[in-house]
Amino acid sequence: MILRIKNMVCDRCIMVVEQQLEHLGFRPLKIVLGKAEFSENLQDQELSKIRSALKLVGFELIDEFRNQLVDEVKTIIIQQVHHADSAEMNINYSELISSKLHKDYAYLSNLFSESEDITIEKYIIQQKIEKVKELIEYGQQNLNEIAYTLGYSSSAHLSTQFKKVTGLTPSQYRENHNYKRDPIDKI
Repeated sequence: MILRIKNMVCDRCIMVVEQQLEHLGFRPLKIVLGKAEFSENLQDQELSKIRSALKLVGFELIDEFRNQLVDEVKTIIIQQVHHADSAEMNINYSELISSKLHKDYAYLSNLFSESEDITIEKYIIQQKIEKVKELIEYGQQNLNEIAYTLGYSSSAHLSTQFKKVTGLTPSQYRENHNYKRDPIDKI
């Protein structure tokens, strides 16, 4: 049995989910982003315990196929934006998502928009802007390097998107020192 888990976006998430399941006495075969696999089917009472324990630490079981697909789209985007090498950033997201999920992109895009009230493209931009904020805070790259790292065609394009989303230019954000970042799983 495979349980789909919403909001699992990083290795720490896997560790937290694993700890919660072990605390409840469950030993999954494996846990990866968005999924925990068990050798046997779980009873409704066991699923209820797991659902409650995961909810306490910010995760939830995904029961509906459509919600599973939306969560998988988010996981692919988060992985790509926040955890991929810069050489992998200049990609076609529609092709990436479609190939990984083996579904037509138009179908996934409509499903995502209906479920999240935002397009996949805007979600990607929001995730990229959060990554830009993180890189600005680290202070190790200038804006041109950040633009290249995230696959933007230019720092001007990045700046335009950044201001549209945050209301500040990247320079204003850097000078502010009152950094406000959103958790990537809450976007």
